[in-house]
Amino acid sequence: MSESNWQSRRHERRNHRQYPWFRQHGSNRCNTRPQQRLQDSGHGDDEAPSTSSSTAGSSSVPDLPGYYFDPEKNRYFRLLPGHNNCNPLTKEGLRHKEMESKRLQLLEEEDKQRKKIARMGCNASSLLQKNKLGFLNVTSYCRLAHELRLSCMQRQKVQIQSSDPSALASDRFNLILADTNSDRLFTVNDVKVGGSKYGIISLRGLRPPTFRVHMHENLYFTNRKVNSVCWASLNHLDSHVLSSSLCLMGIAETPGCATLLPASLFVSSHPGDRPGMLCSFRIPGAWSCAWSLNIQANNCFSTGLSRRVLVTNVVTGHRQSFGTSSDVLAQQFAVLAPLLFNGCRSGEVFAIDLRCRNQGKDWKATRLFHDSAVTSVQILQEEQSLMASDMAGTIKLWDLRTTKCLRQYEGHVNEYAHLPLHVHEEEGIVVAVGQDCYTRIWSLHDGHLLRTIPSPHPTSKADIPSVAFSARLGGFRGAPGLLMAVQQDLYCFSY
Repeated sequence: MSESNWQSRRHERRNHRQYPWFRQHGSNRCNTRPQQRLQDSGHGDDEAPSTSSSTAGSSSVPDLPGYYFDPEKNRYFRLLPGHNNCNPLTKEGLRHKEMESKRLQLLEEEDKQRKKIARMGCNASSLLQKNKLGFLNVTSYCRLAHELRLSCMQRQKVQIQSSDPSALASDRFNLILADTNSDRLFTVNDVKVGGSKYGIISLRGLRPPTFRVHMHENLYFTNRKVNSVCWASLNHLDSHVLSSSLCLMGIAETPGCATLLPASLFVSSHPGDRPGMLCSFRIPGAWSCAWSLNIQANNCFSTGLSRRVLVTNVVTGHRQSFGTSSDVLAQQFAVLAPLLFNGCRSGEVFAIDLRCRNQGKDWKATRLFHDSAVTSVQILQEEQSLMASDMAGTIKLWDLRTTKCLRQYEGHVNEYAHLPLHVHEEEGIVVAVGQDCYTRIWSLHDGHLLRTIPSPHPTSKADIPSVAFSARLGGFRGAPGLLMAVQQDLYCFSY
C-alpha cells in the first residue's frame, strides 16, 4: 500500500471517530447533502465544530470545518486555502456574494414599495389626524411630515451633458460637493491614467421628468490624491474651491499642496466675473482643509497636516502653525466664535482659539475624545453642539458646553476609510455613506434611522458613493433631494 493511500485512509478513520454523523452523509466530503438536522442525529451543538462560513440560512445543518454550505444548492463545498489565486470559494468572496444578494433584494423592494414608512405608526393619514386633534405642535408636525416625504424619495438617473462625452464614459466620480445655493456641484473625477481632474456641474436644469445637467470641465489636472475639498468665499460667496492633496506613490519628490481654484475657470456665475488665477500652496502631507467665514480670520484657510495645523492668510501670505500629537484628518471653522475645530487620527477632537498667537497652554479651547480616528467634524448652527464620526463607524453629537455626548447615531459602517458626514439642520437629518456602500439617513432630533439606500452599482470599497443633500436642488426654486455619484453615473432621489 502506498504512503499516500495509507494517510488518506487514516484521515478518514479519524474523521469517522471525531464526527460520527459524518458517516451518514457519505464519504464525498467536497459535495455532500445534509440528510438530517443536527439535533436528529443524537448529538448536541457542542459536539459540532463551528469554524466554517455557513450562512444564517444554513443554521439548521451541521458545520464542517473547512467547508461552506450553500443553501440554494443544498450542498457542501470545500473552502480552499486563501493564498490560492484561482480559488473560487474564499471567505471574502462568499461575503461579497452575500452582500450583493442583499443589495439586489433591497433595490427590488425599493422599486416595488412606493410608499415607505420612516417610523412605525407614522403615515400620512395618522399624521394629519394627530395634527387636527392637536396632538402635535407645528415644529413636530413639520419634522414628521418631512421625514415622511424623505422616506418616499424615488431614484432617477441624471443625464449629464458635456463637450467631451468620451470622458464621461471613462472618468469615475471620486467625490461631489454642492455649493451654498445648491445650484452648482463641484466634482473630482479619477482618470484612467492616474490622478484626478476637476469639474463643475450646473444644477439649474435638474427638473423632472428629464433630470438633465451640464458638466463644465477644465484642462486642470493633478497627479496627486485629493483628500478634501470645500467651497471658499474669497471674492464673493463660493467664488473659489479649496482642495488639499497628497503626493501619489512613486512621486515622492512632488509635495502635497493646497489649491485655491477659481470657479470662474469652469463657468461664470456672476456678471463681470473674469477667469481668476489658480493659487497653489506647497504644503507637505495635507490631509484636510477648511475655509474660514469668521470675520476675525478673514481670507484665511486651514490645512490639517501630519502632527500640525497650518492657518494661512491668502491675501498677506501670513502663516500660523499649531503643533499636534496626531495627524489632523478633519477640520471646520466656527462662524460666531474665532475657533477652529479639528479631528485627529488619535480620536481627539479639539478647538484652536485663533486669537492665541503662541502655543501656550490655553490654545486648545475644547477637547473631546473618540475611540477611533475622527474622519469628519460638523458644527451646528448655534455652535453649541458638534457632530463627529470616526473610523469605527461611530457618529456622536456632542455638547460643547459640557463636553458630553448627547446622542449617538447607530448603523454607520466604517473600518478604515476617510468618509464625510453631512448634517442638515433645516431638514433635521444626518446623512452618511458607509464603507458597505449604503447611504443612511438619520433624524437629527432623536437619532432614529429613517432610511437606508443601497448603491445602484455592485458594492465595492473602491466605488463608495459620494452624496450631496439639499432642500433646494438647482437653486432657490429647486425641490429637496439627494444627489448620489457612483462610478460614472449621477442619480437624483427627489421628493
